[in-house]
Amino acid sequence: MTFNFRSYFKSHHPQTLASLKSILNSFFTFLSKFNPMAANQNSVHPADDPPPFDPSEPSIPVSYPLKTLEELESRSYFDSFHFPFNKASVKLPPYAANELPKRRRLLVCHDMAGGYLDDKWIQGGNNPDAYAIWHWYLIDVFVYFSHSLVTLPPPCWINTAHKHGVKVLGTFILEWDEGKRIANKLLSSKNSAQMYAERLSELAAALGFDGWLVNMEVSLDVRQIPNLKEFVSHLTQSMHSLVPGSLVIWYDSVTIDGNLSWQDQLNEKNKPFFDISDGIFVNYTWRENYPKHSAEVAGDRKFDVYMGIDVFGRNTYGGGQWTTNLALDAIKRDNVSAAIFAPGWVYETKQLPDFQTAQNRWWALVEKSWDISQNYPRTLPFYSNFDQGHGYQFTVDGKQMSQTPWNNISSQSFQPFLEFSGESTGGNLKVAVDIKEPSYNGGGNLTFSGTLEDDFQFSARLFEGKLQLADSPVHFTYSVKSNGSSLLGLSLEFTSAAAEQKSVLLASSGDSLLTMSRFVRHFDNVIMPHRVTKLESESSWVIQESSIAMEGYMLTKIHAVCYKLRPEVHKSESQGKTMALSPSEYHAVLGHLAINSLTLNSDFPPSTSWFVEGNFTKWSSSDSNGSRKLNVKLVWKLKGGKTHPFPKYNIYVKKQPDLSIAESNGSLQLVQEYLGVVVVEAYYVSDLVVPSGTSSVTFIIQVCSLDGALQKLEESPSLDLNVQGS
Repeated sequence: MTFNFRSYFKSHHPQTLASLKSILNSFFTFLSKFNPMAANQNSVHPADDPPPFDPSEPSIPVSYPLKTLEELESRSYFDSFHFPFNKASVKLPPYAANELPKRRRLLVCHDMAGGYLDDKWIQGGNNPDAYAIWHWYLIDVFVYFSHSLVTLPPPCWINTAHKHGVKVLGTFILEWDEGKRIANKLLSSKNSAQMYAERLSELAAALGFDGWLVNMEVSLDVRQIPNLKEFVSHLTQSMHSLVPGSLVIWYDSVTIDGNLSWQDQLNEKNKPFFDISDGIFVNYTWRENYPKHSAEVAGDRKFDVYMGIDVFGRNTYGGGQWTTNLALDAIKRDNVSAAIFAPGWVYETKQLPDFQTAQNRWWALVEKSWDISQNYPRTLPFYSNFDQGHGYQFTVDGKQMSQTPWNNISSQSFQPFLEFSGESTGGNLKVAVDIKEPSYNGGGNLTFSGTLEDDFQFSARLFEGKLQLADSPVHFTYSVKSNGSSLLGLSLEFTSAAAEQKSVLLASSGDSLLTMSRFVRHFDNVIMPHRVTKLESESSWVIQESSIAMEGYMLTKIHAVCYKLRPEVHKSESQGKTMALSPSEYHAVLGHLAINSLTLNSDFPPSTSWFVEGNFTKWSSSDSNGSRKLNVKLVWKLKGGKTHPFPKYNIYVKKQPDLSIAESNGSLQLVQEYLGVVVVEAYYVSDLVVPSGTSSVTFIIQVCSLDGALQKLEESPSLDLNVQGS
């Protein structure tokens, strides 16, 4: 799946590929005889080489795969220091937790340079340009792929995919000669096949993802096939038992007669594996009529057939890349599902003009061709700060907490649909997620900039929902920062059970009379905000709050509406006609959107309700000036075993100076230093520099609610640690 030569031989000369594998392995074995470092695996590492990774030792939390059956069988992963950090914290919403929808679906298989790149850093990295996916509304199933034996999806992908209603699968793969050796052990008996299947199911359930892609890219003795079928069948059954709604998908590779022969369709050679699993990922070198043939073989399970498309274009139907839509069109005609392999092509090949633009353009092709999307909001509360999981700064409630570049896909909030709509003939506005301009919360905003005539409005789609409204009012809160006369409101579309349509404008604060006269003909209802709050900081954010009661209706669409209010109509004195107004500059920023049926003043448990402790504490010298470094694992939980719905926590530290030293220096001011954000109840502090003269450090865990509200820092749970030797 990774190299051009392999793809070519794989589709045209599979036996030649197998021979080539054997020759290469023999060649490298021969070379190793002349390489003392390769021959002696216990050799001392050179001084400039990092020590081998020991997962049992405390260190910055990372995600990593399992590379041997011994690791899988021993369950040693559960003893790893990193295991608790790798647990996903976001569960699938109820509407997505069970069976997949009875329609064609889109599976996306993420394969990038061996995997575990910027995404392996569970608490986030420092690359603002790290790869991410944000078109989740087009995806039904996400697979994290690598060439390791057991690929465990990093929790950041699970968290953000689940938030958007997308199931996540890991990968179990055997390939090359090493894969054949592993297969001999895996399939040595019915009991061994069942045992390894149960180990895989246990891992998925413990880490919170939804199943496996099984890729057996090895030839087998036909006598091993019964145990292979037992492995696939038992894996499917045990996954369904442990994780209802989970999936096991078979990759089109080894056939029922033991040959490694990619069929490029569902047929009698691979259907026995399809029959005992939840679907098949068909190899990507299929021909135009293969989706139709596969649908006929699948019968009433045709949506469980996922026709592969290699975005790199390696002998794939339609050519992939910027013509990926041709394959999607063909698959759509025969009404089966699609599996897009390596959409990171856009990122890896540095498509112009930049990643953000190229990514949006490529996924727009997918959306136009596939023409199926998910819906959100579907439940309350609903919150989005348009954070894509990377940025150049980090802000909390309009106050910039950090100017350090960062990445953390777990920080993604609900992503907007980013397709423009509306009648915009009165100007030229560009809508984009901006990760460089200071945010309201997190690291992203939606910016609307360009030119707009005074008597025109521009509409941009934000979300398409299925939110059924009850008898209580629904509250909308959003933050805006704008220049001059630029105004930004929200248009809402509702549908009743009788298919009656209603449109409502949540207008921006301003002249009510002018607003009503401007929009009363375009909307069934125009609502002015009942509360407007301007932040005291220099950030210029304005918080607007509006409420609406639409009992019995379903909220289906949310758009941003950009407009200006002109105080009067200008007419030509000589002709008595309305003059055309020239376009003028428009710039507005949407910082967040929160929808709730309750007030946004969330009730947080008092700090005394939390148990907080520090484990694996380690102090070390930092420099000759007496500074020290601190490593410690912070853990917290509500007392009494209580559960809670809090989605994340902001972590801060305060360094308390020794009073005698501080008084002599005239400096007693304490400042909270932002450390990071986590979605589990643990945070590992690594190499925190504590200056000389510091008597203690206080770690503050700021609790965040589902509607975006934050607990006040002075009321948040905390932990005090005395500086060793102070």
